[in-house]
Amino acid sequence: MALSLQHCLLFSLLTTLLFASSLAETSFRPKALVLPVTKDASTFQYLTQIKQRTPLVTVTLVVDLGGQFLWVDCENNYVSSTYKPARCGSAVCSLAKSGACGDCYAGPKPGCNNNTCGLFPDNTITRTATGGEVAQDVVSVQSTDGSNPGRSVSVSKFIFVCAPTFLLDGLASGATGMAGLGRSNIGLPTQFASAFSFHKKFAICLSGSSSGKGVIFFGDGPYKLLLNTDASQGLIYTPLFINPVSTAGVYSQGEKSVEYFIGVKSIKIDDVAVSINTTLLKIDSNGNGGTKISTVNPYTLLETSIYKAFTNAFIKAAAARNISRVGSVSGFDVCFSSVNVGHTRVGPAVPTIDLILQSSSVYWRIFGANSMVDVGNNVLCLGFKNAGSSPRTSIVIGGYQLEDNLLQFDLATSTLGFSSSLLFRQTTCANFNFTSNV
Repeated sequence: MALSLQHCLLFSLLTTLLFASSLAETSFRPKALVLPVTKDASTFQYLTQIKQRTPLVTVTLVVDLGGQFLWVDCENNYVSSTYKPARCGSAVCSLAKSGACGDCYAGPKPGCNNNTCGLFPDNTITRTATGGEVAQDVVSVQSTDGSNPGRSVSVSKFIFVCAPTFLLDGLASGATGMAGLGRSNIGLPTQFASAFSFHKKFAICLSGSSSGKGVIFFGDGPYKLLLNTDASQGLIYTPLFINPVSTAGVYSQGEKSVEYFIGVKSIKIDDVAVSINTTLLKIDSNGNGGTKISTVNPYTLLETSIYKAFTNAFIKAAAARNISRVGSVSGFDVCFSSVNVGHTRVGPAVPTIDLILQSSSVYWRIFGANSMVDVGNNVLCLGFKNAGSSPRTSIVIGGYQLEDNLLQFDLATSTLGFSSSLLFRQTTCANFNFTSNV
């Protein structure tokens, strides 16, 4: 027991010292950081930008909420005087939990060096993974006081993984990697929190507008939007669960998932419970089942039996509101005429969807703005899809259902705070003021 505690303390000290030494030499310590997020109109992927390397280059990345780490294409024109591969047996390899060590006979160059450790960068859009070199380089982002972006700050030895160019296939045009926000030692939230000694929290607020910028905050609130609304106030809280089996494309036996799971107990539509097999809502010993939150899936995915019960209940509730069903459109199974559908502050006046969490009084309510997709020609379609009869995860809450909702992830307490629709508060995720106050 004493030995285990000693190992734990040594690892904690190693982590602290490693990230402290990676800070750029500056007396300014930000309380929080901010990144812009845009939605790609053709792929529905969410994109952000950081600056990396020496000299600094703007890098466009697909936001992967459950991704393990930052990975970028090092094969195509990665030039940096501060690139540093992680040598086998180093503290960096230990922190990254890399047991792989190898040589590269085509190097030396970024992504290809001898005696370096590796990990498996994962394109979670195409579900493709490959080997890549663990490395460090400068990363620069903007600080924030919660109201505006402030001065830029740098982490001089930010840990990331190099990937070959082919891994970019399927990503939005211009993207050269993925920003992993998962709860791993080298995910963006942990690295930033450790480097700048702020709370191990982050928040995402995705905009549904292709012209408006959503926002990611690293650190605690305030998170101020239009009319000085602090979106971090009045959040509803629910526990985050750890899946005991990794959901990554490649993983080692005994490795846990770094994705974010919540405990959905049941579903209601217009306050009427949907009859589903609740066993599917629990994560079993093999890591199957449960509910996770994803930014790489455009729409929420439901296991077939849940999907059928859910859509049947929604169709029945819509009929009770005199909303007429029409044929399938644009890959959506369940569609309606919008002729008899009124409009509210929170979108089309359609049946509400409640994800019931730890108790009947704690629920995530999904209104029309996040449930219905306007496909044109006076047709609205239900933005939920059939995931098949045996998906790894029973419910995957997708990007469309997250838009204009603030989600705060507290890694230290394993808690999710969520706002439900910010439209109720007469603001949106596109209302952060990106005008710098520097």
